[in-house]
Amino acid sequence: MTETAVRGAMPAAATTSAPTTEAAVLDAAVATVAGHRDAWAATGPAARAALLDRMIADTLRVADRWVDAACVAKRLRPGSPEAGEEWAAGPALVIRNLRLLRDSLRDIAATGRPRIPGRVTTRADGQVVAQVFPTSAYEKLFFRGMTGEVWMEPGVTAAELAGTQAVAYRHGAPVPRVCVVLGAGNAASLGPRDALSKLFVDNCVVVLKTNPVNAYLRPFIEDAFAAVVEAGVLRIVDGGGAEGAHLCNHNDVDEIHITGSDKTHDAIVFGSGQEGARRKQAGTPLLHKRLTSELGNVSPVIVVPGPWSDRDIAYQAENIATMLANNAGFNCLAVRVIVTQRGWEGRSSLLAAIRGVLARVRPRYAYYPGAESRFATFMAAHPEAHRLGAEAEGRLPWTLIEGVDPDATDDIAFSTESFCSVCAESALDVASVPEYIDRAVGFCNERLWGTLSATMLVHPTSLRDPAVAAAVERAVAGLRYGSVCVNQWHALNFLMTSTTWGAFPGHELGDIQSGRGLVGNTCMFDRPQKSVVRSPFRISPKPSWFITNRQQHELHRRLARFEAGPTFGQLPAMLWAALRG
Repeated sequence: MTETAVRGAMPAAATTSAPTTEAAVLDAAVATVAGHRDAWAATGPAARAALLDRMIADTLRVADRWVDAACVAKRLRPGSPEAGEEWAAGPALVIRNLRLLRDSLRDIAATGRPRIPGRVTTRADGQVVAQVFPTSAYEKLFFRGMTGEVWMEPGVTAAELAGTQAVAYRHGAPVPRVCVVLGAGNAASLGPRDALSKLFVDNCVVVLKTNPVNAYLRPFIEDAFAAVVEAGVLRIVDGGGAEGAHLCNHNDVDEIHITGSDKTHDAIVFGSGQEGARRKQAGTPLLHKRLTSELGNVSPVIVVPGPWSDRDIAYQAENIATMLANNAGFNCLAVRVIVTQRGWEGRSSLLAAIRGVLARVRPRYAYYPGAESRFATFMAAHPEAHRLGAEAEGRLPWTLIEGVDPDATDDIAFSTESFCSVCAESALDVASVPEYIDRAVGFCNERLWGTLSATMLVHPTSLRDPAVAAAVERAVAGLRYGSVCVNQWHALNFLMTSTTWGAFPGHELGDIQSGRGLVGNTCMFDRPQKSVVRSPFRISPKPSWFITNRQQHELHRRLARFEAGPTFGQLPAMLWAALRG
C-alpha cells in the first residue's frame, strides 16, 4: 500500500524526511486503545462532556503555536490575512467541533439525545429535514439569513428521527471498536475531526496516524487532546504507507477511516499494482474490515443566469476565486468546474472578474506533493488556459480553463481532481433558465467525478419566477452530493460541523469515488443522506473566509476564542474587525 497518490508524500517545507515508526510502537498504540475499550464504554455522556471541556481549553492554549507552525510549513506570512486560513481550518474549527460535541453529550445526559436546534420538517416527497444551523442566537446574528439542514435517507419518518440519534449511547450499544484513522495532509483540522467523530459519535477508540505532509502538527494535537490521550482511548503516531498498511492489517484493528485519495483507498482495500487492479475488477478485496472514507471530488459551482449587477458580479467573483485559492487549491472542496449558461450575458463579465481577483492574489507555495506534475498534466491537455498571478519557483499560478466542451466526456477537467491551483469552466447551450438548471444537475451528476460537494449561485430576483424557483428546489434535491450549498461556498458545510460531511451514500468498493460514511454530524444522526446550506446571495460585511478579506487572520483568531466560550463582550471587537475586512 502507498500513500503517494494525490494526497500522500511529503513536501520539503513540512519536514526534511518522512517520519517512520517502528512496528513495536504501532502495536503498542493499538494495544493501549484496545485495552481501554471497556473503560470508554463505561464513560458516560456527562463524563465525556467534561473531557471535551478540557480539550477546548487545551486546544485554545496551543492554537497560536499550531497556526505559526502551519504558516512556516506552507510558507504563509504569519500575522497576515493568509494566516486566517490556518486559523479557520485549524484550531477554530476543532474548537467549534469540540464545543458542539460537548453540548450534544450534555443533552444526551439530560434527555437521551442531542437537541436539534431548528425545525424538523417533511418534504412533499416524504424526506425528513432537520435544521441544525444556526445553533445559537450568536450564529443568527453572525450569519443572518443562513441555514444548515441535514436531509435524512428516504424512509426515515419524523416520528422515527429521534430514534436515529446517538445510537452509540443507547442501552445495549456494543463495546467500542478499535479504529485507525489515516489523517489527511492538507487541512490541519481533518485528522483531529475524523478522530473526534470516531471517538464521540461512533463510540470507537482511536489510533490516529498523521500524514507525512503535516506530521509537524502531532505535538499540538497531542497537547490539545491530552484528555483522551491520558484516558488511553487515543494514540497518535507518525508514518507513511508502510505504517498505514501495518495498522490497517493489524489483527486488533476493527475498522479504518481515511481522508485522502481514491487511489490510496483502493490500495488499502485491493492491494497495489496489477494484482490490486485485478482484485478490484473481480470485486475480491484483500481487506474485510469496515472502512469509511472521504476521498475528494471535482466540485462544481452552478451559476444560474439572472439579472446580476456589476456589484453582484464583483462579489461572486470573489466568492468563486476564494473557492480555488484557499489553501493554495489543495482542498477536496475547491471549485474545479464552474458551470454556466452559454447565452447568459453576464458570463463573460463574471469570468473576467474571476480572472481579475485571482490576478491580484499572490500565488501560493505548492506544498502538496505531486502538484507540479498534476499542473503540467492539466496544462498539456489545455494549453489555452489563463495563467494568473506572478509565477515564481515553487509557486503555481492560479489557472482558469474556460469553455471546456460539456460533451467531452473524457476531458481531464471533468474526470480528475487537479488538487492544485487549476479550475475549469464549461458552458451549457440551453435556452431557458429552468431547463438550464435541470441540465446542469444532470451534467454534474453524470459527467463530473465524485459526489462530495457542490454549490449553486442564484440571484434572489430569479427566484421570483416560480418556474426558476421550482427548478432550484429540484436541483437541491436532485444533486447527488453529500453537501449542497446555495449562494456560498460548499465549504460552509464542512465548517459548520453541525451539518454532515461526506460523500453521497451508495458507492461500491470498486467505484468508491468520494467515499463512504461521514464526519461532523454533531447531532449524531444515524441515517443522514446529505446536508444543505442556504445563504443570502450577498453577505455584508464581507465574509471572513473570502480570500480578499484583509482582516481574515484577526477575525478567525478571535473566532477561535469565541467558539471556546461565546460571550456578548467579545462581539464589538469582532464586529470592528469584520467592518474593516
